[in-house]
Amino acid sequence: MKTKKLTTASGRPYFENEDSMTVGPRGPILLQDYYLHEKLAHFNRERIPERVVHAKGTGAYGKFTVTGNIAKYTKAKLFSKVGNSCRVLVRFSTVGGEKGSADTERDPRGFAVKFYTEDGNWDLVGNNTPVFFIKDPKKFPDFIHTQKRDPKTNLKSPTMMWDFWSLNPESLHQVMILFSDRGTPDGYRFMNGYGSHTFSMINKKNERVWVKFHFKTQQGIRTLTGHKAEELKGKDPDYAQRDLVEAISKKDFPEWKLCIQVMTDDQAAKFKWNPFDLTKVWPQKEYPLMEIGVMKLNEIPANYFADVEQAAFAPAHTVDGIGLSPDKMLQGRILAYPDAHRYRLGANYEQLPVNRPIVPVHHHQRDGFMSLDGNGGSAQNYYPNSFDDIVADKEYKEPAMKLDSNIADTWDRNEKDDDHFTQPGLLWKKVMTEEQRKNTVSNLVGSLKDVTGPKKKEIIARQLEHFNKVDKDLGSRLAKGLGIKG
Repeated sequence: MKTKKLTTASGRPYFENEDSMTVGPRGPILLQDYYLHEKLAHFNRERIPERVVHAKGTGAYGKFTVTGNIAKYTKAKLFSKVGNSCRVLVRFSTVGGEKGSADTERDPRGFAVKFYTEDGNWDLVGNNTPVFFIKDPKKFPDFIHTQKRDPKTNLKSPTMMWDFWSLNPESLHQVMILFSDRGTPDGYRFMNGYGSHTFSMINKKNERVWVKFHFKTQQGIRTLTGHKAEELKGKDPDYAQRDLVEAISKKDFPEWKLCIQVMTDDQAAKFKWNPFDLTKVWPQKEYPLMEIGVMKLNEIPANYFADVEQAAFAPAHTVDGIGLSPDKMLQGRILAYPDAHRYRLGANYEQLPVNRPIVPVHHHQRDGFMSLDGNGGSAQNYYPNSFDDIVADKEYKEPAMKLDSNIADTWDRNEKDDDHFTQPGLLWKKVMTEEQRKNTVSNLVGSLKDVTGPKKKEIIARQLEHFNKVDKDLGSRLAKGLGIKG
């Protein structure tokens, strides 16, 4: 086998890889030892900024295959016929923890999928829950701050979390899911994934419907008790990542079915709640799941940094036939996610191999750090011009979106938008088993007991009032667990 010569980054063959150049065997190091400088300087820059959220994660490649005919809803080429397939990259993550935190923490799990399609890259960037804590992106930085560290003590603070949640009852639905056993899934293979937001599909007639995406695990749902999750947090902080890597290495390839819910404009207008509210679900009895595909993960990336740490997922990355919606949180994310990637990875992050689409890319963007594609060569960098044949094709123009109002006002809202209690109540009464209710109460009491400081009674009382509005039985059990009478 032909050996490979050790070289510098510029390609110069090199021999002295373990010994610095010195003045005699015991003398000082010479400034001219360039390879020493190169190794140390690169080492100092090996760590790019970690993600502000979803910092701890793992990923795998796989294949998505279309199993359901939905050509009547979308003109996306991927879904043009049953049997079509494409490669995918999936990144699973925790939301609030740092890169070195435990992946068994009580936390939502990120569930991001990049479909490498013949229409370009389609990113479905969601969580393992169908709802979220807030419905407006202006609250997102504030919410995430409460999940991070106290600016004074640099410690995680249950007081910060519960203070925020008690002041934002819209978080109740997600909070109840988080403090159920679903808040501590048994690894990444045994949980569902959700696009969470309302998206749209557009067919060849330019007709639009609203959709929600659901990934249903074929391994079955498995969760950890709060006690078991805490135990694994200390024993194996990489438990979920290890489980995924080892399963795929053994060819025990995990699978998910992709399903959609569909809602027409007329149905959206009559829906009891705002269908674009991220804190609400669409009842499956009214809007049943429709299977459209199967995803199987079968390959661990050869290099974690190149393919997982540098992977950039963004809800803004849609394809022809799949679009956005008036969901406020989605509207905020289509700005925030690409902006975060440009900060972490540079303006040309979509030229990195893991993010590069499988189709040719034609535009007039140039320059910036790490331009990897020849920077457009001698082609013009403006549009329109008389020299290239790049055209804007009317075929890809999306239909107009009907708006409810032509008045811009942050307070123009439907009173039903403030119904934060009905759906959490249904979750408590209709979805949870008695064992799940007991575990949820135990987990909530355990966390609420950790609230400290002069505002403790006020915060807990405010939060208990919310839970009592969800269900009086829930409020009563929590008060009893906290030793609060009346």
